[in-house]
Amino acid sequence: MIETIKEMLGFAFINRALIVGTLVSLCAALLGVSLVLKRYSNIGDGLSHVGFGITAIATAFGLAPLPVSIPGVIIVAIILLKIGNSHKVKSDSAIALISSSALAIGVAVTSLTTGMNTDVCNFMFGSILAMDLSDVYLSIGVSIIVLILFVVYYRKLFAVTFDEDFSKAISLKTTRYTNLIAILTAVVIVVGMRMMGTMLISSIIIFPALTAMQMFKSYKRVVISSGVISVISFLIGIYLSYAYDISTGAMIVLVNLVLFIIFAILSKIVKE
Repeated sequence: MIETIKEMLGFAFINRALIVGTLVSLCAALLGVSLVLKRYSNIGDGLSHVGFGITAIATAFGLAPLPVSIPGVIIVAIILLKIGNSHKVKSDSAIALISSSALAIGVAVTSLTTGMNTDVCNFMFGSILAMDLSDVYLSIGVSIIVLILFVVYYRKLFAVTFDEDFSKAISLKTTRYTNLIAILTAVVIVVGMRMMGTMLISSIIIFPALTAMQMFKSYKRVVISSGVISVISFLIGIYLSYAYDISTGAMIVLVNLVLFIIFAILSKIVKE
């Protein structure tokens, strides 16, 4: 095991993946707690499809995917929240409508231009080999900003997550902070797509939060444990991916699944 780890660390692309993956996993887990509690779990899956659609279009026209995708997905995230709050269309219906449309547009544009090339497939299924230095620097910078904003606005995000009506009553601008959650989620999804892929990125947002909630009840403990679980799952997942030549994204999700089952069993034993 130790020899395998030393061998892994000898590759520059794995070192890049470790840095970016750890930061993205931590950011995703922290935001995932609020998303799960506010019943916005599906927004992660929806925005990942939108991210793929925008990425496919950017790639087809020779544009840098990440700089184009980040503002595009942020705009869609805010639109989804506004549609969901309009009461004319349910939020889950709005997510399904926009995500499927974005995915279809991305595939159609790609088919008409470059075809399903390797770069587009990397965004759909994930590949740590796909991250170059520019991706790494942008991902690190964006992840650090997300973490800083989460810490600075922690109390306000906590209030909006647990009791939006009370937050409005004390003159807290709930729309602003709900939008902040959506924006930060959009950024994390776009950054994480390189490693996890469109199909799996939403899982690292939801799984750690649900796993932590099996054992802990307070918001603070759930947030901290969710972050720890997410980072551990990533590190174990990338090790197993390298050791057994399995897709990195799939392996990380499987580790998350195993931890969820373990925590669920432990929670029942503790209650008994």
